Amino acid sequence: MSDNEEVKLKLGNFSFLIIGVVVVLFLVFDTTVYIPPGYVGVNINKISGKISEQPLHSGYEFKMPFFQQIIEYPFYMQTIILTKSENEGSPQNEEINVNSVEGQPVSCDVSLSYTLVPDKVPFLYTSFRQSIENISHGFIKQTIRQSMQEVIGKMAITEFLGKNKAVAVATVEANLQQRLKQYGFNIEQFTINEIRPPQLVIDAISQKNVMEQDALRAQNELAKIKYESMQKIETSKGKSKALLMEAQAQAKSNIILAHSITETLVEYRAIEKWDGDMPRVATGKGSGAVPLINMNLTEPTVAAADETKK
Repeated sequence: MSDNEEVKLKLGNFSFLIIGVVVVLFLVFDTTVYIPPGYVGVNINKISGKISEQPLHSGYEFKMPFFQQIIEYPFYMQTIILTKSENEGSPQNEEINVNSVEGQPVSCDVSLSYTLVPDKVPFLYTSFRQSIENISHGFIKQTIRQSMQEVIGKMAITEFLGKNKAVAVATVEANLQQRLKQYGFNIEQFTINEIRPPQLVIDAISQKNVMEQDALRAQNELAKIKYESMQKIETSKGKSKALLMEAQAQAKSNIILAHSITETLVEYRAIEKWDGDMPRVATGKGSGAVPLINMNLTEPTVAAADETKK
């Protein structure tokens, strides 16, 4: 055998060896699939098209090359955001539009958080044959719209915008859980992040709020006036009561004083106040006033009086 033939033989053997190694490596890697934590696998028979009802859990799984396919689905919590904003969720407008009981259109930004039940993932794939992203922005989005319309369509728009918003959110969440649980979805949280009613509705609500505030202000003013009036009445009652008590006390004092006044006391008080001069008139029981004679008159005066009598 010539040297050239020997070289060609060696090159041929080496080529077969390389091809064999590549085939072996391909078979090894194609027959082994690693399912990461938080995912389950769906085993598909590519010949019969049959889907195994048993999910494949995290770890290494073996498959038949060219005959089997394993599709992974996440079962950790995921959140779908449906909003008008380009900065959240999809760059497209995915807001939810519904109508109130009056027929008023309402646009809403919503979000839904869910997990998948691992044992139901094969049924989910069998039902939709799509990725979880396509299911979320297709079937789930449509289910959210239907549930919201079913709930909000029975409410007045003012109720939905006001005190009954929380009731609407809770009812829609329960409705979604009921609709989606058969496919293995477990609803963790549903929220309505923003509500955009028509401008006419916003203006009407603002006007109503102003009227209610004015009415409340007037009611408070009336209550203030009534309170001040009651204060004045109570003050007047207090003054009247004080005057009455003072008058009653004075009357009682007068009665006591009247009972305590005697003739002896009067004479004693008169003596206390006497300045030493004889009084011109004295009073007493009987005929009333009695003239008093001044005993201090001089004798010539008496003589003159006698002369006059003659």
